[in-house]
Amino acid sequence: MLRKYDRYARQDAFRGSTPEEFRQWREDTRSLLHSLLGTCKMERGIQDARRMETVFTEEGIRREHWRIQVEPEVWMTLFLLAPAGAGKDTPVILCPPGHNGAGKYSVAGVRDYPPITEKIDHYHYDYGLQLAKQGCVTVCPDCRGFGERREDPEDARRLPEGLKGDCYRLAHMGEPLGIPVLGMLTWDLARLIDWLEEDRRFNTDRLGAVGFSGGGMQTLWLAALDDRVKFAAISGYMYGYRDALLTLNNNCSCNYVPHLWEHLDMGDIASLIAPRPLWVQSCREDRLNGPRGVVNAQEQVAIAAEAYRLLGAPENLRHQICPGTHQWHEEDLAEYLTFLLEHSINSKE
Repeated sequence: MLRKYDRYARQDAFRGSTPEEFRQWREDTRSLLHSLLGTCKMERGIQDARRMETVFTEEGIRREHWRIQVEPEVWMTLFLLAPAGAGKDTPVILCPPGHNGAGKYSVAGVRDYPPITEKIDHYHYDYGLQLAKQGCVTVCPDCRGFGERREDPEDARRLPEGLKGDCYRLAHMGEPLGIPVLGMLTWDLARLIDWLEEDRRFNTDRLGAVGFSGGGMQTLWLAALDDRVKFAAISGYMYGYRDALLTLNNNCSCNYVPHLWEHLDMGDIASLIAPRPLWVQSCREDRLNGPRGVVNAQEQVAIAAEAYRLLGAPENLRHQICPGTHQWHEEDLAEYLTFLLEHSINSKE
């Protein structure tokens, strides 16, 4: 399979040399990716929204518990975190979750259950809460198969499964219909943006996305395909497919999109975000980098960097390499958040 990868992979990478050629490639590539994701098979309906609870955290942050409709028979549950004084000028950041943290609960920093608290401490998982403390409104959703959106509530009685997700169930149902899990997740996040735009309480003109691990995966794809995302931060998920998803072939089903590797690598997808501000965070000892280590991530960032250079915005891409294993690092969060917000104002083509 590795030999086949080397023979057939990345046939549609950008090979032009001008900004005009890149823009045409971006348009064509987005169309290709929507086809691979099966988003044309997703269904729009009346977008209902219901607030179920509002509480205030010890930090004075208002935490709203919502469920919003993303397809006629499908609902997304989420926490919206609003710091004191948040209003129409406050930026909004989507914070999709990764695995092993029970969905939105760890990202929003809900420490009511010891196993979730353990995951928050291990991965520094509460980046939604951290960003709210920095003054942003953050939206921490359950993606399909996680948290309140599990496909089989019974298997959540077993702790390891309850903290993870039902991606394999979703993949077995969706892929034969041409809808991989990533198509479902990307669709839902786009509908979440629709709801925030209709809600009009906060500044969606400065909307961004930040995610760690599987949340970084969702951030990558959403930002690549939706220009309403004005800035993005991807932590623990920017590496070449050959090393990280083929050589390490026991990763979660949500990572795999049929036929994707024939066309593009991860850096090519990240190129679609240019010239909007992008902060990539990698850890040197992250096993998901694959057998060659962090160089696998550096190679993919370099692919995206070429797009930023071509579009005249090399300063809008930053790659932070941190010590340690697979985890989010918040030590320089204020600095990087300032970078993302300030550069998003001037990143229009």
